Amino acid sequence: MSKTSSIPLPAAHALRKLGRDLALARRKRGISTSDMAARLFVSRDTLWRLERGDPTVALGTLATATFVLNLHDRLANLASPASDELALSLDERRLPQRIRRTRPPPQRAMTVVPCS
Repeated sequence: MSKTSSIPLPAAHALRKLGRDLALARRKRGISTSDMAARLFVSRDTLWRLERGDPTVALGTLATATFVLNLHDRLANLASPASDELALSLDERRLPQRIRRTRPPPQRAMTVVPCS
């Protein structure tokens, strides 16, 4: 049984693409694998696994890699409610067709009791 069999195929493809994109970003910045691994406090083997999209690499390693590559803001907004199109469309469907104004509760008449 492979390590990726426990995650959905689209998620495995997304991890592989993310790994390739991280490797490309590292190379564009001129950072070697040994330097990047040192900055991440991991072995070069772990870095290679990250760049191949291995789902067993720690999330903290991914977060540190995005920080080193100055991509951490994009990671922070990954599941932002403002960009969650499915949730936004569900919210839209849940909106009422019309909004009725509620009547204010009837006011009670105040009785004045004289003080003796």
